[in-house]
Parts: sequence; structure tokens; C-alpha cells
Amino acid sequence: MTAPAPIVVEGLSHAFGKGSLRKQVLFDVSTVIPAGEIVIVTGPSGSGKTTMLTIVGALRSAQEGSVRVLGEELRNAKPATLERVRRQVGFIFQQHNLLRALTAQQNVELGLRVQGRLSRDRIAKRAQEMLDAVGLADHMNKRPEQLSGGQRQRVAIARALAGEPPMLLADEPTASLDRKSGREVVDRMQELARQQGTTILLVTHDNRILDVADRVVHLEDGHLETFTDAVISNTQHMMHILAENRQKQPLESTIDSMDEQAFKAALAELTNDSRHFLEATRKAEDEAFQSMLERALRLFTRRLGKLLNAERASLMLVDEERQELVMRVSQDLVSGANIRIPIGTGIAGAVARSGKPIRIDDAYADSRFNSEIDNQTGFKTQSILCLPIRDQSGEVFAVTQLLNRTDGKPFDDDDEVRFAEFAGSLGLILEALHRIHDESAGIRRMK
Repeated sequence: MTAPAPIVVEGLSHAFGKGSLRKQVLFDVSTVIPAGEIVIVTGPSGSGKTTMLTIVGALRSAQEGSVRVLGEELRNAKPATLERVRRQVGFIFQQHNLLRALTAQQNVELGLRVQGRLSRDRIAKRAQEMLDAVGLADHMNKRPEQLSGGQRQRVAIARALAGEPPMLLADEPTASLDRKSGREVVDRMQELARQQGTTILLVTHDNRILDVADRVVHLEDGHLETFTDAVISNTQHMMHILAENRQKQPLESTIDSMDEQAFKAALAELTNDSRHFLEATRKAEDEAFQSMLERALRLFTRRLGKLLNAERASLMLVDEERQELVMRVSQDLVSGANIRIPIGTGIAGAVARSGKPIRIDDAYADSRFNSEIDNQTGFKTQSILCLPIRDQSGEVFAVTQLLNRTDGKPFDDDDEVRFAEFAGSLGLILEALHRIHDESAGIRRMK
């Protein structure tokens, strides 16, 4: 017989205050979290995330609906029942909640002593093992003020996981950490939880860590919603890159006016989020994120062409099933046009097949050149710089090219180096876009 899920929430509603001061913060929330699953709850401040977490963690009783945690019903539960559940839950809070008078090891030991299951010697050994596991073997005897924010948070994680709890609840564990420290914290949490089979419910505003989850849910105004809403809510800073600026300039003007340094910064930020989104796209297809990436890809490709003094820049996707290249982005491509080129023909096809860059000084003098796109667009190709783009597994899944230097000269070594610097980023955005839209596009990535 299958064991019941550690967390089963059905029709949970919760309010604070009474009478005219009563404010409802949760509305008919329902979810089931199986054993060993990592679930992230996102949402704006005041949406009810922490309230939900404290109810599931038996820190307060449920008012309406049903909340069954580790086999115990928490609605109208007695204090003894709440205490019994809390002893089986590991808690990680934003402010660490470490005792300043105790060392890192003593803080972890304290969490184990509360359980009352281990001898003093075993408690000390277990605390040392957990601090070693989170990379703090050399800091066991330091007090919290002697540790960095990331190190203190790792002590809190060690304390929470030391007793091998069946469930872990974390409230904004990366809020006070920089990008690197925050990533280290959640990666370590994920690794240790996987090893111990712990169920994790994590509340966060941090879209940089969504990829560690098996599932992402979203709380908005007390209502539990889908991952799609989570992505929309948690990619606002990417939207700012692509939205109008403070002077309300059109989007195209904003991108076109960027100098190379600003362009690199914007592209790097979108690339990083695309990398993490690739890890998370197995959870859902997101039309809003897809639309944003579509527009970003077109604008960044066009801007890249201008920065590299090319008349045109384009991206083509490998359709291995049909043995074709599909034009994905082109400055002169009519909206809705469907241009396909057999792999192995043309310069781009040769790059797709060989996986090596090609530079051509005179396109029409090269027997490999396919003039079909020129015929369809009215463009006259002279010189070509064409590069392969590899996916995260190292396979060529797209080709990008620049056509015609604006000064009439052929592309040189410096052009190739600068183009390669940007091509990988454009490829990662394209891969993210392709991953969430491959079924409707009817295109499969090269394997």
C-alpha cells in the first residue's frame, strides 16, 4: 500500500483579525506534495506564502479546510499534535535564527538535542558530519558573527537537516545572499535533501533558483495558481530589459541605442535567466515567456549585426528529423515566412554538418552558396561569416551568420572572435525558446 503524501492541503482558507479588521490571506488553497518532492512557492509580498508555510509547519493551526502533514490533521489541532509534527520538520528561515553565543557546531547540536533521540557523542558526531557536508568543516568552532551570510545560512541548513527530518520548510533562504552564495545554499539543500529523501517546501521571490524544484506553484492574493503565473511574476527584471525605458522610448529604440557594453550586460542577464529557465521548462509551457524571448531574440540579433558592422544577421535552427535548416530570425524575413534549407547544402548547411565556422569573401564565387534566400528576400549576399551554435549537451542545434560588412570588406579573424562571443548567448536564448515551443513548431533538436 502506498504511503500517504507528507503534505495534503485541501480547501485551506485563513484570515487574521476579527470584525471590520478581519483580513483573509488564503483562499481555498489545495495541493498535494509527495514524499521526496521539492516544491517552490513564489508570489509577491503579502500574497500569503509565509502564512501557508507556517500552517504546514504546524506553527499555527489551520482555520478552514484540511491540512494533513506527516499523517496528522492540523485543523483545530491540539498543542501536543502541533508539537509532535514540529519535531519532525526542519525549518530554515531568512534570518538564520542562530544563537550568537553558540558556535556553528553547538547551534547544529542544539537542533538535535531537541529531538531527544541521540546520545551526546552521537549528537556531536552528527553535527560535525553535517557541517562538513555543507562545506563548513573549517568553521565549526566559529560563532555566527565570525561567519559570512552564506556561511550562516549553511549552518542553518545543516541544523535543519542534521536530524534527517522527513520534511523541510524554508522561508526566503536566499533573500539576504548574493547570487553566488544563494546558488550554493539551494544547491546544497537540494543535494542533501535528495540523499535523505526529504520533502521540501520552499518559499521564495528568487527566480534564480526555480530550476532546483520538481514543481513550482504561485500564490497571488491568497490564491494558489500555476507555474505559468510564477514565471510571469518572477521574470519582471527581464521584462524591464525589453520594456520601454524611463523616457518611454519604443522598445526597438531602446535596444538600438545601447552601446556595446550595455548590450553585453543586457544580453548576459537574459542569457543567465534563459539558462536557469531551461532547467525549469520541463514543468510547463509558458506563452508569455515564449513571446518575450521571441521578441528579445529578434532585437538582440539585429543589434548584434549592427555592432559587428554587418548588413544582416540571422539564426537558423537545425531540424534533424527533416534534415533541414529552418530560418528562425532574419532581418529581411517577412513575418510568417517559412524558409527551409536542406542540411548539407549552402554555407549554413555545411556549418551545420561540420560543426565548424566558415568565412566566405565572395558568396557567389563559392560553389556551396545557396542563393535561395537572396531570391526570396531580395538581398544581395557578398561576404559571409557563419558559426555553429551548440546546445547544452554539445550538439549543433542551430547556425548563425552575418552577411556583408558595411564597409564592403570581407569578414576577418577579429570579426569571428567577436561574433563567437555573442553567438553562444543568442544560442542559449534560442534553445530556451525552442524548448518551450518545440511541439507546436514541429521541430526537434538534433541529438
